Amino acid sequence: MTGGRSTPLIVRLMSRGQHSVARAASLCMTIRGRILVAFLIMSMITAALGVYTTMGVRNAGMLVDKTFDESLMSINYARAAATDFASMRAAFARRWIATDAATRTQLDDEIEKLGKSLSEDLDIAAQRSQSVRATQAAGSVKRAVAAWQDVCARLLDGTQNDVNWVTLDHFAQKVDDEIDLLVNYTAGDGFLYRQSARAAVGHDIQLNIAGIALALLLSALVAWALARRIAGPVAVASNVAEKIAAGQLDVQVPKGSADELGALLASMGVMRDNIKAMMDSEVAQRRSAQTRLADALENSPEGVVVVDADDGIVLANAHAAELLGVPPNLLKPGTPLAQLEPALRGSADAEYVLMRCDNELHATREALMANGRWLRISRSPTRDHGFIVLCSDISPLKIQEWSLRATNLLLDVALDSMSQGLCLYDAQNRLEVFNRRFLEIFRLPPEQIKTGMTYQDVLEICIPINNLSGKTADELFEEHAGFLRDQSVGPHLYDLNNGRVVSSSYTRTSDGRWLATYEDVTERRQAEAKIIHMARHDALTGLPNRVLFRDKMEQALQRGERLAVMFLDLDRFKGVNDSLGHSVGDALLCAVTERLQRVVRGVDTVARLGGDEFAIVQSQARPSDASELAGKVIEALQEPFEVHGHQVIIGTSIGIAMAPADGDKPDQLLRNADMALYRAKANGRGGYHFFQPGMDAQMQERRRLELDLRKALLAREFELYYQPLIQLEDGEICCFEALIRWNHPERGLIGPDEFIPVAEEIGLIVPLGEWVLKQACGDAVAWPDKVKVAVNLSAAQFRNPMLALSVVSALGQSGLSASRLELEITETVLLQDDRAVLDTLHQIRDLGVGICMDDFGTGYSSLSYLRSFPFDKIKIDRSFIHELGKENDCVAIIRAVTRLGSSLGMITTAEGVETEQQLEILKTEGCVQVQGFLFSKPKPVSEVPALLRRLGPSVRAA
Repeated sequence: MTGGRSTPLIVRLMSRGQHSVARAASLCMTIRGRILVAFLIMSMITAALGVYTTMGVRNAGMLVDKTFDESLMSINYARAAATDFASMRAAFARRWIATDAATRTQLDDEIEKLGKSLSEDLDIAAQRSQSVRATQAAGSVKRAVAAWQDVCARLLDGTQNDVNWVTLDHFAQKVDDEIDLLVNYTAGDGFLYRQSARAAVGHDIQLNIAGIALALLLSALVAWALARRIAGPVAVASNVAEKIAAGQLDVQVPKGSADELGALLASMGVMRDNIKAMMDSEVAQRRSAQTRLADALENSPEGVVVVDADDGIVLANAHAAELLGVPPNLLKPGTPLAQLEPALRGSADAEYVLMRCDNELHATREALMANGRWLRISRSPTRDHGFIVLCSDISPLKIQEWSLRATNLLLDVALDSMSQGLCLYDAQNRLEVFNRRFLEIFRLPPEQIKTGMTYQDVLEICIPINNLSGKTADELFEEHAGFLRDQSVGPHLYDLNNGRVVSSSYTRTSDGRWLATYEDVTERRQAEAKIIHMARHDALTGLPNRVLFRDKMEQALQRGERLAVMFLDLDRFKGVNDSLGHSVGDALLCAVTERLQRVVRGVDTVARLGGDEFAIVQSQARPSDASELAGKVIEALQEPFEVHGHQVIIGTSIGIAMAPADGDKPDQLLRNADMALYRAKANGRGGYHFFQPGMDAQMQERRRLELDLRKALLAREFELYYQPLIQLEDGEICCFEALIRWNHPERGLIGPDEFIPVAEEIGLIVPLGEWVLKQACGDAVAWPDKVKVAVNLSAAQFRNPMLALSVVSALGQSGLSASRLELEITETVLLQDDRAVLDTLHQIRDLGVGICMDDFGTGYSSLSYLRSFPFDKIKIDRSFIHELGKENDCVAIIRAVTRLGSSLGMITTAEGVETEQQLEILKTEGCVQVQGFLFSKPKPVSEVPALLRRLGPSVRAA
């Protein structure tokens, strides 16, 4: 039974074994099988070589371990023993010098421990060493240490005299020698081990080289066998494939073996047949396509030219020749492009594209042909490295483009030339058009505003920059929607954060769009405000002018208020303006304005009426209130002013009219306050005066005086009187001072103090001064040659640039020698414009005319003027002469002036001499000339000869 059951099993196993052998045999017949067999053989060779190499490396490692463990460890322990012995010697030395018993005991224990450690190190060193001599050397060290310890014990005992420290050092040296011998033995053993290891490694290297050479030989044999069975058939198959790929479809495909290469060759034969059939079919299709393409090209409105890689024409339709304006024979297939170049020279753009001048693959240009036609010529590459050129007639498009461009240019010019900003939005509030002026008005960056933005987007950009009337974007959008809904065109005003004002208007179009225009009306608004302000305010000080001042008075009078109207005139302002210039005068007026505004109340009004005239309206004022305010104003303006580096002292006189007592009309109140002002000035300036009914008559009298004065010069009503100047050295008359008098037909003889200020105010002083100069020169011609004439010049005359010519004219017409003329000026003349005045004085002095400083000592800085100009004479003011004999300081002043004049080479003249005592003092102090009532009052020219006869001898007698 058992045998019956095992028989089928054996059969099955044998069947499977035969099947496996058959599969293995068939596998070996294939390329994969052969490669697998070759791989297994190579793997076995590599594995054998790797096993042998591993064993060699392991053997070398064992030699290294042995060298380290046996030799190096033995050396280290021998050296450790040397260290232990050195520590024992040191411990014994401390034990020898120690006196404390506990310390000695402790050191004895330490020596004992070190001895044990030394013995253990020697035992290990002996065990690790692999030589008998090293073991014997370790024993010698132990015996030497024992001998040294014995000497130490005997030395400590102290009873044996033959033992000392020299003996101990001898035994210690012996221990050191034995240890060194041990170290040398162990080192020598290590060298022997290293030599043994090197020999073993060298032997392994030789064996490895032999194994590698054997492995390489076996690998070469396997590769040769594999190549012989595989590479040859593969080369045949590759050659067949290359020929088929090259288009040699008639190639013979050899019959292959039963492996994969045979199957590959069979497949190549099938592939060759299929490719041949496909190519025949494709050639037929291409011929059909070329026929259809040729029909399409001939019927195409575009001109087509196909060029190959060698710049030869392959194809061109008839329309191409027509568009390019070239003969058709130049576009025949095979024609080189070079033959086409002369025909295209009339159009550089066409030549550029067709002749491939830029070496680029793609190119498109618009070309104007010689026949006036516009073409769009484009070039595109083909797969055979040639290119195709398409020509399109765009002449109608060009005409439309030019028309549109001209229209757009006109529109752009119109938009950019507009003084208004413009924006056009579509029905969805998207920006379509805007101009440059819109960006300028709202100071918007051009790169941020783009077409397509919504109106709200534009507002979001505008608001942070301009703060449109303080509103948000949503508020402005709703406001704008309301404007469009209500068809409120505008204008609508927006205040920007930089003070500018923009006017906007909105207009809805029929297609749902809306147009916004913006205009910067800031300058217009400012100009309007400025015009309104200038019409009612003073341009220099900003105060209300006469018009606004009158309106405020009229409003207050209509309300029934009690008012005090004050008329102010600045004292000595004219001198400041004449001497320091108008710029200082203007700055002084502004400073006066500031002080006046600090003095008055907020309800009061200060105005500038013109020149140096101011006015104040004090509301709800009684006479006592007006007096108090007038006093404050006078006190405030008496304080010095610092103006442009100059300290200026002025004052003011005030006239006051009360309403309604002195009038109920603005003009009447101003006129009455003006009359009160003249009374205040007549009383000595620097004060105030209320209007009184009798002042009107006085004012009328002054106006008559002004009118009479203008007539007097033409009517020859003026006359010169002459007062003599006496030379104290010889008592002779040396000069006459010309003094003007007015022979009024009704009022009689009027002195200069009464009419000269009026003449200066009304501008009559310049012609009057010229008359005096000419008349005095004409009168002096008849006098003796040694007698001079002195003429006073006012500061107003020096503002006349023709003054020097007037002097020349007077001398020329009269025939008077220039050396006989003296011109007297005051310090106020030099206060004007130092440079210009000094130039004029030098011009006059160069003529030979003498220059005299009058009223010396009463000005601001007389000494500085004596340095700036070489005066011929200085006249001491009569105020100092009047006090001679009463005040000692006047004598000192006279003495100082005379000595100063003598030092500077200037003549000193004293005017106003009235007593003999004054004359004697002046003689004593060295004064050169005198003048005054003591000698004669001013006399008309007819009495001058008598004065010349009378005064000379009398003065000498005195």
